[in-house]
Amino acid sequence: MTDTAEESGGPAGREAPPAERDRRTRERRLAVQRAARRVLNRPGHLYTVRERLALLDDVGDLYDLDEPVDMYGNGVVEALEERTALLLGVEAAAFFPTGTMAQQVALRCWAGRTGDPTVALHGLSHPEVHERNAFSRVSGLRPVRVTSEPRLPTAAEVRDFEEPFGALMLELPLRDAGYVLPTWEELTEVVAAARERDAVVHFDGARLWETTVHFGRPLAEIAGLADSVYVSFYKSLGGFGGAALAGPRTLVEEARAWRHRYGGALFQQFPTALSALAGLERTLPRLPEQVAHARVVAAALREGFAAAGVPWARVTPEVPHTHEFRVWLPYDAEVLGEAALRQGEETGVLLFAGAWNPAGPGISVAEVGVGAAGLEWTPDDVRAAVADFVAGLEE
Repeated sequence: MTDTAEESGGPAGREAPPAERDRRTRERRLAVQRAARRVLNRPGHLYTVRERLALLDDVGDLYDLDEPVDMYGNGVVEALEERTALLLGVEAAAFFPTGTMAQQVALRCWAGRTGDPTVALHGLSHPEVHERNAFSRVSGLRPVRVTSEPRLPTAAEVRDFEEPFGALMLELPLRDAGYVLPTWEELTEVVAAARERDAVVHFDGARLWETTVHFGRPLAEIAGLADSVYVSFYKSLGGFGGAALAGPRTLVEEARAWRHRYGGALFQQFPTALSALAGLERTLPRLPEQVAHARVVAAALREGFAAAGVPWARVTPEVPHTHEFRVWLPYDAEVLGEAALRQGEETGVLLFAGAWNPAGPGISVAEVGVGAAGLEWTPDDVRAAVADFVAGLEE
């Protein structure tokens, strides 16, 4: 069939430019995500404003709403900081509007203390991949890559790294390697190796909240390995946004001064702070259940692809470390993306809600997250959805 001008976005027979096709695909995916009756995860950006405001229903049980509204970080923001510090077992915590700002401030403060602006990190870490070189261009830091392998750095790599560094940053879990974590023993060895080199250890813990199942340790014990920790209030907890930097009181007090200099001392933040409190009290206790169910979903996916006769399929990690993982299939990304969207449009069941990305010749990868909505899926539900999805690949 020849494309019409309407379908192609231009004169008949002429394809739309790649940027335009990508924009249409994103819009179509968002529409399917919002309309689907069954998904494994339904993140906050899929809701209407009215639906998101419902997150604040009954927050009066968590904070006295007759207290004065916050101004420049007091009131409910202070209450959130105190609750976060208590959960992580540290002396203090400071609220930040973004994790990007929180981590630059943390590592800038540590650089002032150690006298070394060099930050050893992973080549797939968030600052290296997603922050436009902010460490070096904004904060005067010097990032160096310990490794770019799809795993956390080893103790030997840290111990034998060829140049000095003042801080080691560890992203837990490492999202762009597939939400992977080291074992507890490996993590403690890496931290010890950094300390042998007189370096401080900072955890990029945007998703630290869901690591307790894998490590078999409480949050405070995990956070206690590091000199400072950053956590997000929206990536796992579903809040409106925001982050916290947690650690020694002297570090946090200095971080508050830098937060002001970076433009992070906002006039009022009570909606975001209240949503974060709601996430800590209502969502955090359910994360272990979501991690456990992600393992059930991952196993059912493998079984479903095998039963459907897919010649090669992988789930990594094979046993998910968190409630998020990756699926690899031997098809082009456009083919998989179209099949996923068509399944959602035709059946209301959206097995793969995110984008499929090329990962090699004829191989593509997608991220899968199992949130509260995914707890309703049985292994039979997953296998049936896989069978329907694979049938769509053959059309």
